[in-house]
Amino acid sequence: MQVKQVEPEITNNFASIKVVGCGGGGANAVNRMVDAGLKGVEFIAINTDLQALTASKADKKLQIGEKLTKGLGAGAVPEIGKRAAEESREEIAQHLKGADLVFVTAGMGGGTGTGAAPIVADIARDLNCLTIAVVTKPFQFEGKQRMRNAEAGINELKQFVDTLVVIPNDRLLEVVARGTSMLEAFRVADDVLRQGIQGISDLIALPALINLDFADVKTVMESGGMAHIGIGVGSGENRTQDAAKAAIASPLLETKIDGARALLINITGSEDIGILEINEAARLVQESADSEANIIFGAGIDPSLKDEIHITVIATGFEKAAFPTREARKKPFRASVPYGSATAAMNPYENRQPLERQETPGFEAPGVSSLYDNQEASYFPGASRPAPQPYGGAIGAPQPAPAYPQPPQYQSPYQQQVPPQTPPQPAGYQPQQPSQAEKDDLGVPAYLRRGVKK
Repeated sequence: MQVKQVEPEITNNFASIKVVGCGGGGANAVNRMVDAGLKGVEFIAINTDLQALTASKADKKLQIGEKLTKGLGAGAVPEIGKRAAEESREEIAQHLKGADLVFVTAGMGGGTGTGAAPIVADIARDLNCLTIAVVTKPFQFEGKQRMRNAEAGINELKQFVDTLVVIPNDRLLEVVARGTSMLEAFRVADDVLRQGIQGISDLIALPALINLDFADVKTVMESGGMAHIGIGVGSGENRTQDAAKAAIASPLLETKIDGARALLINITGSEDIGILEINEAARLVQESADSEANIIFGAGIDPSLKDEIHITVIATGFEKAAFPTREARKKPFRASVPYGSATAAMNPYENRQPLERQETPGFEAPGVSSLYDNQEASYFPGASRPAPQPYGGAIGAPQPAPAYPQPPQYQSPYQQQVPPQTPPQPAGYQPQQPSQAEKDDLGVPAYLRRGVKK
């Protein structure tokens, strides 16, 4: 009997990574990553502005909100960007289907990026993708309204992503030289995103001596909250210290590694990298994190690096309360308050409940309807009023309210006094005749009383 040999089927177990650029800022970041030659990921550009979308270098392009904006931009109104993304929700889901890891990038503060990024992240998590957002905050000189929109968009984005990396554009002013062009400055900011994506994709795709895969990345970044992604490169005699310090610092990020409770460290060097160098690099990174941090370590060999050492650090767990998990997050959050005002989490009128009247014994006469009873009937028509209880526990109809004494009427001091009536006189009483002096009206001058002519 001939036994049929079955050849094992080799499958690609590498995770599928997709990078979604939302709005103008996100599309520009995607274009610069394409120009930098980033491989192993699929780029998707999403925009309401059809003209800007045609200039994108992404692998796939999706116009959202075609019925709403008619191919124009969102006019720097985040609510328009949000409604446009909701209109094209099914198309966005089709583009994200099959991804294991989704990066969402946008420039916060404008219209499409600020409004659409949370919707894209929400769709990605619905598809069980590990969702990481890397966004920028506007310069201070762009105005308070744009900054308020950015803060509101970031707060909403936190509800739908596993981890979030924030890059304040003002940090660029601290790290670039005075003569640096605007294009070059934005390229420096985009390098944070590019290096983070490159570092994670290399961790997943490249075999190593101490191997890391997508499951390790997911352990650190799933529902991790604010994240720190740093890549350091060192060469020469102090290459280990230089690479470790650069990976820890990342001056452009809003977060620092201090106090991180979850760390992923990957060190890659040429064949001459020593075990003591690896130990020193790992120690420097570990000292900056929480003493009880969960650390996942990897190390690999790349002969093309020659004298260089590359260290990738991903740190999460900075906040006491992490971002909502897939099970805990609430879908009704989509109906948020307008951007630039109080966010849904801070809105005191959100999810308010009708107030119920509290009965206070001793201040209301039994059987007498209260003023609040009428209000209850008018403001809360669905509420049922309890039946009145018999007074004092007696059986029968409620007793009438006792009559309260009336306060005495106020007598004005300027009120005219009524003269008292003459008391009755006894029989035979003869009133005394008044004297001549008493008859005289002293209010009349004497010469008139006497009839004397002047």
